[in-house]
Amino acid sequence: MKSSLKLTALTLGLAFAASSMAADLTVVSFGGANKNAQAKAFYAPWEAAGNGKVIAGEYNGEMAKVKAMVDTNSVSWSLVEVESPELARGCDEGLFETLEPAQFGNPADFIPGAIQPCGVGFFVWSTVLAYNADKLASAPTGWADFWDTQKFPGKRGLRKGAKYTLEFALMADGVAPKDVYTVLATPEGVDRAFKKLDQLKPSIQWWEAGAQPPQYLASGDVVMSSAYNGRIAAVQNESNLKVVWNGGIYDFDSWAIPKGAKDLAEAQKFIAFSVQPQQQKTYSENIAYGPANKQAVALLPPALLKDMPTTPENIANQVPMDVVFWADYGEQLEQRFNAWAAK
Repeated sequence: MKSSLKLTALTLGLAFAASSMAADLTVVSFGGANKNAQAKAFYAPWEAAGNGKVIAGEYNGEMAKVKAMVDTNSVSWSLVEVESPELARGCDEGLFETLEPAQFGNPADFIPGAIQPCGVGFFVWSTVLAYNADKLASAPTGWADFWDTQKFPGKRGLRKGAKYTLEFALMADGVAPKDVYTVLATPEGVDRAFKKLDQLKPSIQWWEAGAQPPQYLASGDVVMSSAYNGRIAAVQNESNLKVVWNGGIYDFDSWAIPKGAKDLAEAQKFIAFSVQPQQQKTYSENIAYGPANKQAVALLPPALLKDMPTTPENIANQVPMDVVFWADYGEQLEQRFNAWAAK
């Protein structure tokens, strides 16, 4: 009888221990300075609170990887960082779990658009024109200068993809920021963007990872580049790299959970944890991206706010990423871009 009771107690104890053990989460980001900031703001505090280990991975935004995992029912990622067009498209295609907004806090506390059916924006960032002030005689003021290789000789860095690149080409060709997506939604507008890109093609050095533009600029491989604003801010103390906010495109990066991911509840808790004001503050202290939770803004010192894409003066002449446009047209435009780039 005694041994039977002991066995029952042991079995119950093991079952309780197993249920209380926190799951390890595989969190996949875009790497670099962004990943370092996430480690300080999200991963380390999450682990310190006894929530389990974070296994930090990285990728370059290849949705084909997510699709392959979901299609073969072999999802090994708990959470993945995605840009808004990929979030919208992935949600439409059933690649991500749907989420209940209420579990992430009061929607009124967030910048509009942060909380989506399949993801939650955890910071706001901009793709901007960046340049090395040591390599140029005068400062560029926008994308028309970026295209002007006579006044500003040297190579240019652009992200290898249709997104951002086509918008920048139209702004360089004189389209007002507010009209970019209206023009790009027409066949004539698309032709116009590619024609403008033809002019610059011999001077372009393509980049694919966010860490590359600051490296290319610092080494002198390029004199100007499109870049993520936070990646430039991260190296400004040891370089003379500068940002032009005029004509930048701002967007959210969001957490999404691949469909069929294990430990769904834990992944949802991690998302909620990452968008709390204190975590948001720490993130923005470590990289110049704006917090998605507006409650974190009051916690940040004014000196940091000047480098944030969401301050009134910085956002004035920027373009909000048109998620619906890229969800509708993204696939065909990326195909045309890839064919054009390969020529």
